[in-house]
Amino acid sequence: MDKHVVFRTPQTIHYGRKAFEKVGEETLARGKKALIISDKVMERLGYIEECRNLLLNMKVESASYTGVDSEPTDVYVAESLEIFKKENCDVVISLGGGSCIDTAKAISVLATNGGYIGDYMGGKKLADKQPIPHISIPTTAGTGSEATDVTIITNTTNDVKMMIKQPTFMPEVAIVDPLLTLSSPKGVTAATGVDALSHAIEAYLSKKAQPMTDMLALSAIEKIVKNLKTTFEDGKNIDAREAMSLGSLQAGMAFSNASVCLVHGMSRPIGALFHVPHGISNAMLLPAVLEFSIDACIERLADLARIFKPDCGNLSNKEAAELAVYEVKKLCQELEIPNLKGWGIQPEAFKNAISKMAEDALASGSPNNNPKVPTKQEIEELYEVCFDYQFSSESMVAK
Repeated sequence: MDKHVVFRTPQTIHYGRKAFEKVGEETLARGKKALIISDKVMERLGYIEECRNLLLNMKVESASYTGVDSEPTDVYVAESLEIFKKENCDVVISLGGGSCIDTAKAISVLATNGGYIGDYMGGKKLADKQPIPHISIPTTAGTGSEATDVTIITNTTNDVKMMIKQPTFMPEVAIVDPLLTLSSPKGVTAATGVDALSHAIEAYLSKKAQPMTDMLALSAIEKIVKNLKTTFEDGKNIDAREAMSLGSLQAGMAFSNASVCLVHGMSRPIGALFHVPHGISNAMLLPAVLEFSIDACIERLADLARIFKPDCGNLSNKEAAELAVYEVKKLCQELEIPNLKGWGIQPEAFKNAISKMAEDALASGSPNNNPKVPTKQEIEELYEVCFDYQFSSESMVAK
């Protein structure tokens, strides 16, 4: 390599079945009272009560905020920060999907650095003060947010998903317990699984890829490709759930250090304007973006084909790259991923939003990491393609 690279992860990662039981010990080492940031689903499933009991076992007090719903917003950040201060907490625990974790990242930083979360977008304001310790506990195998220094918060004033990346947003501890993902319903399993696959693929294709991220991305892709369909069809298969949790964690570490690309750049505006969950919108875009990018990353896509189909060694790199795109399309179809039209977005509303979405996608910076960097017009055309995209269309490569 012609220059040095940096690789960041949480200070401590607990991984495996019953890792959740470590939350009390890790919190006690960092403070006396925790704010648990979660949602109503986690409350209903009893996970918040279980977390509070694990904390009580170590004589740690806690308060909770369960207002997070779907995609995280600046409103959730403001509400939970107020509770954090009012309850005199000194540790933040996120328990749930990526939205809960991203909200907690914002609290961790704002509690010591102050200001509005949007101030930190694009490095306009640097979080240079030590953040509040954040212990992240994912309950889905998808976002990988427990191991990234990125938070994505929607500005409710202008409907922009703010992608904020600074080292201080990295959780101090990640607790990845596959048993917590057993409660994920089919649709969530599919969406978060393809989200993790998107993270791993984009980390591998990114212009910022490096040896450490390549290793993690390829390992993540292999685990996800081999286990996602199984978890979708048999949600109680704990071995497959465990592999997906590890794949998601590895993908998170990979993309946090190599960055995401065009899929994520285009995905965020869809989520902000049409409230499509992040994992679903990534899945809706992934095959079409790979088709757009294929000529600029033939060798790397060929590597992915050999994960999907280990016996495809007789194909040329170009044929293998086409096979990889076909396999991604087929997987999305098997996981019942809808296109944008199938999700229920009205054609006219979508068409009217395309120009703003393309501008917002470019402004995020992610498209610049793509193997083939698109123009605004090309992004607009891709949005049009994705609106009524047919996952079932045949590949140029025979099955």
